[in-house]
Amino acid sequence: MKSDPLAELSRLPSLLLVDDRPEILEQMKWGLKSSYMIYEADHRVAAVDILQREKISLVTLDLGLPPDAGGVTEGLAALEQLLAVNPLVKVVVITGNQDRANALKAIQLGAYDFLEKPVDLEVLKVVLQRAGYLAGLEKENKKLLDREAKRGFPEIIGNSPVMVKVFDTIRRVAGSDISILIVGESGTGKELVARAIHQQSHRKDGPFIAINCGAIPETLLESELFGHEKGAFTGAHLQRPGRIESAQGGTLFLDEIGEISPALQVKLLRVLQERSIERVGGRVEIPVDTRVLAATNMDLQLAMKDGRFREDLYYRLNTVTITAPPLRERGGDIVMLGKLLLQRYTEEAKKKISGFTREGLMSLEQYHWPGNIRELENRIRRAVTLTDNPRIAPEDLDLADPDESQDGLTLKVARDTVEKRVIEQTLAKTGGNITKAATILGVSRPTLHDLISRHHLKK
Repeated sequence: MKSDPLAELSRLPSLLLVDDRPEILEQMKWGLKSSYMIYEADHRVAAVDILQREKISLVTLDLGLPPDAGGVTEGLAALEQLLAVNPLVKVVVITGNQDRANALKAIQLGAYDFLEKPVDLEVLKVVLQRAGYLAGLEKENKKLLDREAKRGFPEIIGNSPVMVKVFDTIRRVAGSDISILIVGESGTGKELVARAIHQQSHRKDGPFIAINCGAIPETLLESELFGHEKGAFTGAHLQRPGRIESAQGGTLFLDEIGEISPALQVKLLRVLQERSIERVGGRVEIPVDTRVLAATNMDLQLAMKDGRFREDLYYRLNTVTITAPPLRERGGDIVMLGKLLLQRYTEEAKKKISGFTREGLMSLEQYHWPGNIRELENRIRRAVTLTDNPRIAPEDLDLADPDESQDGLTLKVARDTVEKRVIEQTLAKTGGNITKAATILGVSRPTLHDLISRHHLKK
């Protein structure tokens, strides 16, 4: 069976050549026609028209276009207009060998790369191949974002093997009412995992109630969880339902579960066993129909060994464990998330930022991200707020150089050494009184216990 030449051609990546010199266009077409479906234009208006009509992936653009063939004004204007029509198109600019400053300006405006005249066709092929690979990745990422939204995980984006495993586990556990423990470092998106489970469950039309157990003082947490009756304590002028009761028919998410006191652990265990609560100051049993999801960045097994977390509560909460992976282990997800966040914050700020520079993307990939997704969000939001550039560069993100980030372990050791010394000094000052030491250090008692165990200190 003979192959259809037109069908074969349509499967090739599309390339638009923009140059006002016919002989250059012919030379480039001759060298590239076997690898690309070629379109050509000899001025800005024609180039923009083709880009609006056709699905173009790649563009080569001579900056010296008429009517400013001796300068770069028309070429740079064409570049900006082409990227405005299609921000994902990859533009390789062609410039004179004495015009490096304008080439760099083109990169700042959003060009993928530049080549100096006379153009070496073999070098151009390599540059276009790299650009085409990146364009393909971005196209797949967009498809993935659309697919994620359709399959019910609109807030959790990822295509890395570790995230595929998370999605698979969510789908498996969402349909039942079993308790789930979500573990992971701070900033990894544990609450987003909990929300995805809720949205996929039969309780999705009920409330999703989240509470950070580590952010509320121990004296207030019981009332916040269980509610209180009028007159239960000073200031309790009205009856008030708690978070557990408010989650009736839905899902209760207990973040930083490792921070709750032993007394509250007993009460929470009773809720999980009896499916009922008593408000603070009350004697009436109130049935509750609530699914409980919990999360922690603490090693709860170590906390159990130290007597800081009840073993029976641990196994009640931990029917299934889902690990929210750190951002540094998620590979290509980092760039995908970065682009999504950049688009979101750019729209919020009503600014014209078309994307990242190539160096900006490299810095996202090579940075260690100790603060995970939360740090990525903060750095991109800050960059969008402060930059005046049309594309985000490494200096906008304020990231360490890749070589410096490789020394992160040394910095971690230094921080751990200082932390250990401060804890030792505070414990000595308070005579080993955990409550006083925790107050001075500004952490909760369970957190201080965890730090003492991690640094192998004597209480």
